[in-house]
Amino acid sequence: MKRRRVILFTSLGVLVLLITFLVLFQFTDVIVGFDKDIRSTSGEGVWAVFRRDLNRTGSAGEPGAMTVGTVKWTFTTGAAVHSSPAVVDGTVYIGSRDNHLYALDVATGAERWRFKTGSWVESSPVVVDGVVYVGSNDGHLYALDAATGAMRWSFATRYAIRSSPAVADGVVYFGADDYSVYAVDAITGKQLWRRETDGMVTSSPLVADGVVIVGSADGICYTFNAKNGRVRLQFLAHAQVVDSPATESGTAYFTNTNGFLYAVETGAKNWLFENRLKLYWDVLYFYGALPRPPDPSGYVWSAEVGARTSSSPALADGVIYVGAGRGLVAFDIASRQVKWTFETRDIVFSSPAVSGGAVYIGSNDGRLYAVDRTSGKKLWEATTGDKITSSPAVAGGTVYFGSEDGKVYAFD
Repeated sequence: MKRRRVILFTSLGVLVLLITFLVLFQFTDVIVGFDKDIRSTSGEGVWAVFRRDLNRTGSAGEPGAMTVGTVKWTFTTGAAVHSSPAVVDGTVYIGSRDNHLYALDVATGAERWRFKTGSWVESSPVVVDGVVYVGSNDGHLYALDAATGAMRWSFATRYAIRSSPAVADGVVYFGADDYSVYAVDAITGKQLWRRETDGMVTSSPLVADGVVIVGSADGICYTFNAKNGRVRLQFLAHAQVVDSPATESGTAYFTNTNGFLYAVETGAKNWLFENRLKLYWDVLYFYGALPRPPDPSGYVWSAEVGARTSSSPALADGVIYVGAGRGLVAFDIASRQVKWTFETRDIVFSSPAVSGGAVYIGSNDGRLYAVDRTSGKKLWEATTGDKITSSPAVAGGTVYFGSEDGKVYAFD
């Protein structure tokens, strides 16, 4: 009898320890570790990373003189330019579908160097500590000397890399078309971790508060522990998430391709089997067998901002600016209402840049628009020879962007 009691209490003790371990593993970061200080860095420069800053806000500040739409210079590459520029220390870095990454002088547009890859360069470069990191459709991530273009290392994936990298605490994070998110050492190019998703990852990851935030073509926005790649949150967005999230004050903002804008807590985690069980809960709720299911983990709010979109949001002074359908939308975060909409002549895939009192955005109608932030009225427009899917960068009072006519433009 005594032996049975010992066995019973031992079994109960093991069960309690197991349950405690599972609770700590699932609902806390005690077991796997977590570092909230890990966040993206943009290096020295005005617009050194896609969407400009640590939080990918797409906002340069710059309250100086307003641009007037005068051409400063153009540079001709050998094919369409979908990549978006990085502007650092007097140099513009931008990729082209002619398989090259270019380094151009900011004042004159003169070529300083070019680096040839094995396929299109649609990824937007990031420059950190004198190194340019950029992906190519040849399936490689390249680390190049920013001054000379000499290759320091390359990292191979199975398919194209269209995602723009994020660099934080000596680690480069990026997505790839092989349904994966990678973390590699910024100095050596050695893989630190890789996590698979259920769709291609063309979204550019953001690293903030210790998590990597990135969208996927499977309709999910993921957050991973930046330290070890452990999945924290899989937020169902119900359509592809191809844009780059932006974050502010612990909230990430992103869109899906059906034109919905989402606000999600960056520190949230799924509860055990949440997405799987919620499917059944939704069905039973529909038939009246269960009460209304709770909001998904991390959910703050969502709003429909327009038609199809793959534009990344810009954040400035409590307003989100995002391309949607055939226009640009200004969305007030506090009221959760659209402030104004500016219509272009064709669909918008470019992402907006905010500087001073203006928002700049390209359109498939081949025009770059400068729009007043307050009123949504057009300040000026500039015409190129083809679609503008490249997202503008604003540095030193000049707007830089590429066009599918094969040229890189600088406008004052």
